[in-house]
Amino acid sequence: MGEIYLINVLGADRAGLTSDLMHILAGFEVQILDIGQAVIHDQLTLGMLVEIPCSVDSSPLLKDVLFLCHAQGLKVRFTPVAEASYDEWVGGQGRSRFIVTLLARKITARHMAAAAKVVSENGLNIEDITRLSGRVALEGKSADTNKACIELAVRGDPLDITAMRRRFLEIASELGVDIAFQRDDAWRRNRRLVCFDMDSTLIETEVIDELARRAGVGEQVAAITERAMNGELDFRQSFAQRVALLAGLDASVLQSVADQLPLTEGAEQLITTLKKLGFKTAILSGGFTYFGQSLQQRLGIDYVYANELEIVDGLVTGRVIGEVVDGARKASLLQEMAEREGLALEQVIAVGDGANDLPMLSLAGLGIAFRAKPLVRANAQQAISTLGLDGVLYLLGLSDRDHLDLQTSAVSKP
Repeated sequence: MGEIYLINVLGADRAGLTSDLMHILAGFEVQILDIGQAVIHDQLTLGMLVEIPCSVDSSPLLKDVLFLCHAQGLKVRFTPVAEASYDEWVGGQGRSRFIVTLLARKITARHMAAAAKVVSENGLNIEDITRLSGRVALEGKSADTNKACIELAVRGDPLDITAMRRRFLEIASELGVDIAFQRDDAWRRNRRLVCFDMDSTLIETEVIDELARRAGVGEQVAAITERAMNGELDFRQSFAQRVALLAGLDASVLQSVADQLPLTEGAEQLITTLKKLGFKTAILSGGFTYFGQSLQQRLGIDYVYANELEIVDGLVTGRVIGEVVDGARKASLLQEMAEREGLALEQVIAVGDGANDLPMLSLAGLGIAFRAKPLVRANAQQAISTLGLDGVLYLLGLSDRDHLDLQTSAVSKP
């Protein structure tokens, strides 16, 4: 092996700099062993690990690089790397790789410090840091609509992955930031099916509560709903109780409620982007088919599975037709759809907020508790509470620039 050098270049970025540097290295038959570059506020940081052949005198090469950088007003540092040190570095490439994603309306140094400390305490090393969200304007944007996301690529084997996830969840509650921790593998980059809960996930309301208000039993139904979502009541039992209270409601009310369903922040942007990327989407809901189908038409959802309200002589009877879609049924349907689409479960994403969503969240390759109750957040793989539904795109590694490119490009024909 020839001489190995780590070359670090810092200073004002300009077009053509990399080309000029590579032209010099090419003249000496240099091998590029590793390279990385970042530009922050027009300031360049470029690092290259290179091998200079044994047959080449390194002094003229280093001098030429030094002169070029000096002429461009750049700082350059050459660090010799011993062969043993290089071999140790190469040996580290077999270690596990993970992605830590921070999401919030704004990300502060306090957020980064807390996350980085957990990473370090678990024996992991941060190898790369990337901002996925767009550039932040200092003024003119509401704090309620700002989005910030930073992704950390880390390598190593966590000392205690369960304790690590628990600590991230504690930080999320303490500091108002979401922290996702995923294994960085081929499955993460090849998700193909997303299954959504409907009520309080795709839409910002519980439909059954809206119907109950129209039927004059709003308080009774809302109380049962709250206990069910917290996992205090069996879903099937609580569902039967709530539906029974709707008996006698005029069926015309359903359309009125469907016309006013408020989409969750980011829902439309998320679905549009997923469709352009070729994802299949599904609603798996313990709510009602009537409203799921309304959203299907509105958003272009591929599949809808929910409960069919029985209507006789224009009135809701207080019963449902067919099998109730509870937590176990959601998980079963998710598995059936994955098999139908020829997908592994690792390629499926599930998003929900209630206790009855936990079976499908745990079954999917990526399970996301969205603005969920503490019980659900604590038991889900990942949680998003600070941003809208389009925050899911960040967990897929997509940046705001990617999203913008997809929005402005024509939809590819199948």
